[in-house]
Amino acid sequence: MTAHSSFVNSEHAAFLTFLAVAAIGIVSMPLYALVGPGRDRDQEGKSGQFMGGAGAFPLHWFMWAISPLVNFSLRLGLTPDFYNYAGLALGVASGVFIATGRLELGGWAIVLSGIADILDGRIARATGVASDFGDFIDSTFDRFAEAATFIGFALYLRTTPYGAVLAGAALAGALTVSYARARGEVSKVVCTKGLMQRGERLALTALLCFVAEPLAASMHTVPSGLIQPTLALIALTTWVTAVYRTAWIAVRLRRM
Repeated sequence: MTAHSSFVNSEHAAFLTFLAVAAIGIVSMPLYALVGPGRDRDQEGKSGQFMGGAGAFPLHWFMWAISPLVNFSLRLGLTPDFYNYAGLALGVASGVFIATGRLELGGWAIVLSGIADILDGRIARATGVASDFGDFIDSTFDRFAEAATFIGFALYLRTTPYGAVLAGAALAGALTVSYARARGEVSKVVCTKGLMQRGERLALTALLCFVAEPLAASMHTVPSGLIQPTLALIALTTWVTAVYRTAWIAVRLRRM
């Protein structure tokens, strides 16, 4: 087997795995609606939102779907630090895969990095070891991981006229959204509202990696023609959210 055929097979397997997992997820949603525990208490405790609150059902379904991983991790004695470093490594790997054109593998690295990010916090709260140190490492590693993903897109699109610019704008917007929230929380003003927060960015970039190449092939175009508009959407919505959060927090700080 040549290196090229091995690469094609791994990409094909990654895409088929995505389709299989997506199918299982769709089938399990009605089951969750019927017998699931309802809204996730841990997620509500940290005021987590998805799609500005409109995505409450898929958010709580996803937390229910990965709950066996939490229990399994607790039985194995896996720590929040384990998942912090795993999430960082997977985030960096996503950037490498995307930069080298292995989009489907990059998509899985993004998904697994996001799951690791969720698990570290849930395990920390479940075991009573949540701390300022853990929060700092978690938040900072998230930024490193997300930066790697968007740098990967910039390198993948380096031969296009605007690809690198759009990837840079999306990265800058993502970092500014997170920074505005962090600075507000330092001053005791919490703002979690807005479009294209980290959960939405993870979901959209992962989905983009999975479908860009097969969808582009069916449309007789190139993947960059689909990736660039998506990055533009991420850039626009993150900057809108960053401006909104800045204004919202500034108004409340002025009144204090």
